[in-house]
Amino acid sequence: MNGTTGSTGSTRSTGPESPFTTDVLVVGSGPTGLLLAGDLAAAGLDVTVVERRAHGVSNMTRAFAVHARTLEMLDARGLADELVKRGRTIDHLRLFGRASLDMTRLRSRFPYVLITPQYEVEQVLEQRALSAGAEFRYGAELLSLRQDAEGVTAELRGTADAGHTTVRARYLVGTDGVHSSVREALGLPFPGVSVIRSIVLADVRLTEEPEGLLTVNGSGDSFAFIAPFGDGYYRVMGWNRKRQAPDSAPVDLAELRTIAREALGSDYGMHDARWISRFHSDERQAPAYRVGRVFLAGDAAHVHSPAGGQGMNTGLQDAANLSWKLAAALRGRTPDAEALLDSYQTERHPVGKTVLRTSGSLVRLAMAHNPLQRVARSLFTRIVASVRPASNRAIGMISGLAISYGQERGAHPLTGKRAPDLELAEGRLYEVLRRGEFVLVTPRGGEVPAPSGAICAHWKSDRRGTLLVRPDGYVAWASDRADAPGLHTALARWTGRA
Repeated sequence: MNGTTGSTGSTRSTGPESPFTTDVLVVGSGPTGLLLAGDLAAAGLDVTVVERRAHGVSNMTRAFAVHARTLEMLDARGLADELVKRGRTIDHLRLFGRASLDMTRLRSRFPYVLITPQYEVEQVLEQRALSAGAEFRYGAELLSLRQDAEGVTAELRGTADAGHTTVRARYLVGTDGVHSSVREALGLPFPGVSVIRSIVLADVRLTEEPEGLLTVNGSGDSFAFIAPFGDGYYRVMGWNRKRQAPDSAPVDLAELRTIAREALGSDYGMHDARWISRFHSDERQAPAYRVGRVFLAGDAAHVHSPAGGQGMNTGLQDAANLSWKLAAALRGRTPDAEALLDSYQTERHPVGKTVLRTSGSLVRLAMAHNPLQRVARSLFTRIVASVRPASNRAIGMISGLAISYGQERGAHPLTGKRAPDLELAEGRLYEVLRRGEFVLVTPRGGEVPAPSGAICAHWKSDRRGTLLVRPDGYVAWASDRADAPGLHTALARWTGRA
């Protein structure tokens, strides 16, 4: 994965070129690119973000749900509380008219789903990136890129004046969506299928409030989904098997009302649509998230069905995984930069594959048509509604809290798992993580010396044991003993400093 060859001439490996313009070039300024740019700039690196859209042009996308694990990661950047104020929290999800998933059972500071438009997420992340010193170039698109042993040279074209510029970066990250120019320049395939076509999407006002604030149901030929934004508008999505039109076909509110009545039994008095469109949904994943010094993240790397609201959340978690690894490699804070950067693919590609599978299963259940499929949906609903472990598993996957990374043989059971927001003598863990460093948690007054490769914190209680938490909030190493045998070996492995 750490070679510099690509499948097309645009990514050919060459000799060293001109001096560097920036440390990292981020192509695409959606949520994934913005979180990545903010993290890298906060780490003291030079970051340049290029975006095809002109500045201020709204990105009217379909994302609207921010899940608990994503909120925890935003909390580690001091952004979650502000974003929560802008949206509406939902603590129960109603599936197919029967199953109700109780999000209050989540062991998190955020036991709910936050409903807020994607542009609110982007605004918060953009402000952070700008404050940290990231440079933005709007109205610029990637034409080509080429790599050498030291960095990446990208040719850009301004969409306004058609002028060409060249940017030289140590690394490049493509966060430019499903039609990624970075992925195309790398010559990477994007295998998959169109799972569902002719979905109607709108933001509307309702005369009547639905019984379940987050509601999805299907009738066989139709399914619909409703979620409140908190500002008087609701996001409504609908599909009808008998109305399969291309994305370019005209769409109006009457069509969506009809679908809602068939699937939900009511259209709840939909009116005053501020936005309405028709789209199709693909399930696709790039085979490689890294080619030499170029990375893919977010929809450039994977795209899923809209079921479960996983797309934006998965992309943001990609960025949180990659940013600290790039920072460590560029700052010389790792003994093996190539292995650490390769771990982005190792850890995140399986997550993307799992999200494709789970979101695809949900949308296929919603589309259930023949008797066997409907029996399967009824059985799934009954199990989720009545079997506690199954319900916990479902909310764990939807929220992202159940995501973990692989463990080596003999590792502590906590290794690779999400670290909860522990109460420490220095404050909450996710407040301490805002410094963007590893956090070593030890007993108060213990025998473990403060290492040079991590922030040292202490249990607030008399709890024993030692925990090393990565900058992205996952456990790098753990011990049940206060004297922490093997700690300095672990620190040297992860940070290059014992």
